[in-house]
Amino acid sequence: MLQWGMRGKTPKQPTMYALVSLESRVPPEHPLRRLKPIVERVLQRLDPVFEVMYADSGRPSIPPERLMKAAVLMALYGVRSERQFCEQLGYNMLFQWFLDMDLSESAFDHSTFSKNRQRLIDQDVSRRFFEEVVEEARALGMVSGDHFSVDGTLVEAWASVKSFRRKDDDSGDNNQFGGFKGEKRTNDTHESKTDPEARLYRKGRGREAKMSYMGHALMENRSGVVVDFDVTEANGRAEREAALEMVDRERKRRKKKRKQAKSSKKRNRKGRRITLAADKGYDTRDFARGCRERNVTPHVAQNQHARRRSAIDARTTRHPGYRQSAKARLLIEKVFGWMKSAGGFRRSRFRGRAKTRASGLLVAATFNLLRISNSMAA
Repeated sequence: MLQWGMRGKTPKQPTMYALVSLESRVPPEHPLRRLKPIVERVLQRLDPVFEVMYADSGRPSIPPERLMKAAVLMALYGVRSERQFCEQLGYNMLFQWFLDMDLSESAFDHSTFSKNRQRLIDQDVSRRFFEEVVEEARALGMVSGDHFSVDGTLVEAWASVKSFRRKDDDSGDNNQFGGFKGEKRTNDTHESKTDPEARLYRKGRGREAKMSYMGHALMENRSGVVVDFDVTEANGRAEREAALEMVDRERKRRKKKRKQAKSSKKRNRKGRRITLAADKGYDTRDFARGCRERNVTPHVAQNQHARRRSAIDARTTRHPGYRQSAKARLLIEKVFGWMKSAGGFRRSRFRGRAKTRASGLLVAATFNLLRISNSMAA
């Protein structure tokens, strides 16, 4: 008869004391090992900002670096809420290792996020963290700075349609407004009593109207790195207006870099022409004119509707680069797909555009961290 090893037995008395290092519990090949040094370098550069946020005396608070790292972990592992994260932090040694905690430390309370959130928003920490992550990608040569894509997506607000009532209605009861049949509701006359900054918007004909914000991403075509992200009011003009604003910020950054380099070449004073790919929703004369005024070639998909004429003509479409941009811009759908599914940004967990924008920037920064980490592994 085939003999196996001796049967093991469960000890009745577990070990009360053990010398265990969190570092030894994390496998050497774990993906977070590549990602953690990048996050720590970014947070180190934000140290002067954190110094301004806190007083020189008083009771010590939770380090802001841990709150930022916690936001990255929540996006990476799809943790639904800060309360749930703090619950997992009490027994998840991987989370404790990433936050540089000891096994003897207790998990901080979930209210720490709420108490420090406005402080982080006032200093625009989420935007600065996002920009520093993009700089990490630039340092690795992942951002060429010549070819970009832009797109927008709807983000559900933390408000229901039942809360969308007349602006002069101060009853405070959302439950009695279950039906709106026969009532005309518009964003001009109504607002959400839960989140007044959200807008009732639908993605297209036949779609359900929801309380929403609109998220916008500017992506570098070669590597798929998000170089800019923003959250705006949901309306029919938001995508095009936000795209031009993000292009302005990108060109301003490039101009600042040229000044730092002290370039003396006249041909570089205006900057190189860049391309901007987008879907047919951006095919309007105003947007095309705005791009060309900014020295940007609009590689926008032509809207061949029978009752309108495309603003993009053969001067643009005849070049091979136009067809390459049309293929490359499809990668931006993966950005929104990851942010909504894995990153938990399908619906905002906060009320107000400022908090929703800060949350979206952190999720977009986490997406970039994954891009950088995977590029380093490859």
